[in-house]
Amino acid sequence: MTFDNESRIELIKYRLQQAEEAVSDVELLIGNNRFRSAVNRIYYGMFYSLLAVGLANQFESSKHAQLIGWFNKNFIYAKKVDERFGKMINKAYNRRTKSDYDTYINFDKEEIEEMFAEMKEFITEIKRLLDMANYR
Repeated sequence: MTFDNESRIELIKYRLQQAEEAVSDVELLIGNNRFRSAVNRIYYGMFYSLLAVGLANQFESSKHAQLIGWFNKNFIYAKKVDERFGKMINKAYNRRTKSDYDTYINFDKEEIEEMFAEMKEFITEIKRLLDMANYR
């Protein structure tokens, strides 16, 4: 889809709002020991923020691997952000996939809390990129 600048900015804000809502969801899920569901929301919070940075850079894709690949190429390999952010999104994607599709996958609270901290750091970094591009 092609968006005019005003619509693009509104959609970027919406995607960031989705990311922030996912942060709140994860807090509730961790508090209720719903760790597999927390993995899903952790990943999706990061994915929503990636959608926002993609929109800000005229890149759109609903395909997860394609969006992550684009981010890695244009931000990680281009050294615009630290490579650990690429590792964070890849790890979250892989764990979410295992959690959603594999049988008998369990995560412990410590592992989830580490992923949650990474999620918040990742979203903060994406917001920094959007601020630099005057898209927030």
